Amino acid sequence: MSDQKNDKILEVKNLKVSYHTYAGEVKSVRGVSFDLKEGEAIAIVGESGCGKSVTAKSIMGLIKGPQGEIKQGSEILYHGDNILNYNKKQWQAYKGGEVAIIFQDALASLNPTMRVGKQIMENLMAHKHMTKDEAKKEAVRMLQKVGIPEPEKRVRQYPHEFSGGMRQRVMIAIAFACDPKILICDEPTTALDVTIQGQILDIIKELQREHNTSVIMITHDLGVVANIAQKIAVMYSGVIVERGNCEDIFYRPRHPYTWALIRSVPRLDLENKQVLASIPGTPPDLLNPPVGCPFCTRCEYCMEICKEQMPEVTEFGDGHEASCWLHHPLAPKVEMPGEA
Repeated sequence: MSDQKNDKILEVKNLKVSYHTYAGEVKSVRGVSFDLKEGEAIAIVGESGCGKSVTAKSIMGLIKGPQGEIKQGSEILYHGDNILNYNKKQWQAYKGGEVAIIFQDALASLNPTMRVGKQIMENLMAHKHMTKDEAKKEAVRMLQKVGIPEPEKRVRQYPHEFSGGMRQRVMIAIAFACDPKILICDEPTTALDVTIQGQILDIIKELQREHNTSVIMITHDLGVVANIAQKIAVMYSGVIVERGNCEDIFYRPRHPYTWALIRSVPRLDLENKQVLASIPGTPPDLLNPPVGCPFCTRCEYCMEICKEQMPEVTEFGDGHEASCWLHHPLAPKVEMPGEA
């Protein structure tokens, strides 16, 4: 493994995750592949239930049996080693040390019976082998770094004494305390108002730059993405339907689902009473996933082949690709909204 900046720090290959429920096997993730370079940020975007959070939990090693199962043939390579083969000692070093996660609900993620300072200190003592005094000083420094006023006082308080935005800052402090190589942000701004959202994203960006951390941003909000990610993967019904850089996805989208997502983002340049665009229909049932394109039942351009066969991946250059039959030479020509 070389030390070049462009090295792939993480490679997810053909990830398949199922949940075994009373109703049957729910195929939550159905063959997802992507990679992440050092210091890079990738956003995984899609509506609720598309498999984004399950992908994040798989990378974090949080899929537990007997309900959750990562299928044979799936690979998650961290610096070239498949984490799915890790032993207990390797998992302990990896979780919270090498890779950290910020969840959307900070109140549910923080221990309500423990002072926030102690929750940061635990991580530092486990992964950085600091003494109690060293860890306490570092906990105060981390709270200061994420913009919490009076950190010496706040370090002794409990999660319920903090507002929603402040709790999310505590989560960021815990995540960055051990200088992780990869940070997974699972909808970190969902429950916050817009002003606080901006502040939280700015803190993540600043710390990412400072620590040269690679970031995986899980979100359903395209407005969050442009600000933080270099690459975007659009996910639908357990598969990635389009991927590319921000410019490609926002200005040259190639999949009807991506067009629909972009159309549904509220715009400031439209009149006050403009009707918000929505995507009609509902996502397919992953107990019985469709054989063809998963978006076919909601797509206005749907053809017969879309219902019968999964589309091939079409490449447009520079890492931009989409899985859609509209790009087949025999398909009717459709003017894409991004080009209109």
